[in-house]
Amino acid sequence: MKSDVETLSPTRVKLTVEVPFEELKPSMDAAYGRIAKSVNIPGFRKGKVPARIIEQRFGIEAVLEEAVNDALPKAYEEAVRSTGIMPVGRPEIDVTELVQGAPLAFTAEVDVRPEFDLPDYSSLTVEVANATPTDDDVEQQLQGLAGRFASLTEVDRAAANGDVLLVDISGATAEGDAVEDLSGSALSYELGTDGMLPGFDEAVVGAAKDEVRTFEFTPQNGDWSGIPLTVTATVKAVRERELPALDDDFVQLASEFDTIGELRDDLATRLVRVKRIEQGAEARNKVLEVLLGAVDIPLPEGVIAAEVDEHFQDGHEGDGDHRAEVEAQAREALKSQFVLDKVAEAEEVSVGETELSAWLIQQAPRYGMSPDAFAQALVEAGQVQMAIQDIRRAKALAVVLESARVVDADGNEVDLKALDAEMNAQLGAQALGDELPDITDEL
Repeated sequence: MKSDVETLSPTRVKLTVEVPFEELKPSMDAAYGRIAKSVNIPGFRKGKVPARIIEQRFGIEAVLEEAVNDALPKAYEEAVRSTGIMPVGRPEIDVTELVQGAPLAFTAEVDVRPEFDLPDYSSLTVEVANATPTDDDVEQQLQGLAGRFASLTEVDRAAANGDVLLVDISGATAEGDAVEDLSGSALSYELGTDGMLPGFDEAVVGAAKDEVRTFEFTPQNGDWSGIPLTVTATVKAVRERELPALDDDFVQLASEFDTIGELRDDLATRLVRVKRIEQGAEARNKVLEVLLGAVDIPLPEGVIAAEVDEHFQDGHEGDGDHRAEVEAQAREALKSQFVLDKVAEAEEVSVGETELSAWLIQQAPRYGMSPDAFAQALVEAGQVQMAIQDIRRAKALAVVLESARVVDADGNEVDLKALDAEMNAQLGAQALGDELPDITDEL
């Protein structure tokens, strides 16, 4: 098989491929077999129709087309391997010659990863937050612990943020038709948490017991997507949260400690550990950002457009700003893949069975599945290779992170190796958000 590659742009190439006719014989034999099994010809058992009869009845062209459908994917993959290109997305294939006894000739245009150079990882420097907790951080944890022991007392006043309400809600269309999905009675809800419908908090704040408030809500998905609905909320009770006094008696009830001072010291120690783990997560994100910023590469516009179109074809709606946001995210994700894949190749990063197993154990709970069930689901969906690629990219980023310089806000070097060991020992691969987690769960 011969294959040549022509560069059309930094992100697109054209493959010209020729497959000798004799190399098509396995595909031709398979084509005769498939056609024989799919037709009924008097005098012959199904599946036992001779090749010459098939050619007489359907023409050699039909056999050739069937053979090409089998041979093309294999020939394309071989051409990709032999030329060393890095395809992105689906190729546009055009068969240029298909004649009995002659070579199969076709072209394939496909988007590819552009050529680029990686920066010196050791030249990358990022700054992360200090690992020292503030008094406010400790106080927040104390208040969270006290909140678990809070009591609710009904009050005769207007509802304010932080109050726990009992509400009845119902929804209806502009025509007055009831929406069952928006109906509920005696729902308990903490005002100000934005955990109800969009616009609910703004509509209900300031309402007293038995007061009725209405607001409009337009769902973005589901059966009522894009349809304005009127929601009625009736406040049945306004309840105020009363926290216990933060004294030694409370500490003895809520923890293993005897005094409020001992509890504060323990929380501060735990917060240092949490903040150090957050340092690692922040360093990882910032190093990736700096790494991507140090590489200037063109991106295949067709791939970006396809990603954006697929997003909105899935039922998502949005204006021009939302579309621009989705496009920016698609660009960043694709660039990240390109750069981390090249790092993985340069550093010869591989993924072992043990690492894949650890990843499965780590990810399965996120989907409410056992590791075995999650692994089976990946196999059935054909996504095992995608998972391996994600692990490989994460390992590639770890290589860059190890070489980069990381300092805290005071200019002190952050020991990422020690931090990594601590993260693995304490929290595994737990995803960390922007806010401090409630560490009082450990008490």
